[in-house]
Amino acid sequence: MTAEIDTVLAVGAHGRFAGLVPPALLRKGIKVRALVRDDVAAAAALRNGAADLARGDLRHPDTLLAAVRGVQGIFHIGPAFAPDEAEMGLNMVRAAQQEGVAKFVYSSVIQPTYAKLPNHASKIVVEQALFESGLDYTILRPTNLFQNLIAAWPTIVKTATFAEPFPATMRVARVDYRDVAEAAAIAFSSNRLSYGAFDLCADGSPDRDEIVALMSAVLGRRIAAAEPGFDTWAAKAHLPYDPAQIEVLRQVHAHYAAHGAPGNGLVLRAILGREPRTLQAFIQELATGQSLTGPDAQPMMARS
Repeated sequence: MTAEIDTVLAVGAHGRFAGLVPPALLRKGIKVRALVRDDVAAAAALRNGAADLARGDLRHPDTLLAAVRGVQGIFHIGPAFAPDEAEMGLNMVRAAQQEGVAKFVYSSVIQPTYAKLPNHASKIVVEQALFESGLDYTILRPTNLFQNLIAAWPTIVKTATFAEPFPATMRVARVDYRDVAEAAAIAFSSNRLSYGAFDLCADGSPDRDEIVALMSAVLGRRIAAAEPGFDTWAAKAHLPYDPAQIEVLRQVHAHYAAHGAPGNGLVLRAILGREPRTLQAFIQELATGQSLTGPDAQPMMARS
């Protein structure tokens, strides 16, 4: 049985995806302590709804114990494509064990057992540590995120083209991270999701031709699908990653090109008790500017 959770230490509360978690927790009456490294992150976390700040660094486990002390829950997400992501996750699991944290929610990735992708392999290590930890855990495994469209949207509108570096006919499941954040809040506020690992997708696995059809209908003009090479796409995307991270992202898109990444919304629908947010509705938000404000307005280019 999940203990009553009053305060959660949230990793990434200042950031691109996990910045959506504090509002979801607040709606459940749960306070957020944000783990931050600097003043910029601290200010962003406070804007996103954090009530408290803890200075710490996932690469330095000695800084985590004080951050964890006094909270009942931890929300953890690893930095996208970081080569030492697994060790950072292990550091947080160990801190949770040492401080007797009641609940650990981990934002992983869909189908992490596909270990050919380094960002998946890193998450397997953390998931295994949770299985063996004795902690009450919930593992959330989102697919490619709707929010990845935000950075591309101005270019889509300007050029009437939506470009991704894999064939337009490949089906890739997607999900709104606001729904993932809501699932995390459910995990902290009840025992419904205890000791479970859940693949999270919206309904459908649209190919890019179907996505541009949605964009065209919303915008009232034709949007075309394009398939640039990865290097061309990455150069235009101004990715916030170093060369090693970009290489991992290259492998992710090569996987999409070879296999796609289909999924379905059954699990997410059951968790939320409602229909998951749809890509069509998200595109409508983009067209009206609604999704370009708030914590998810920062550049986002891929699931982690």
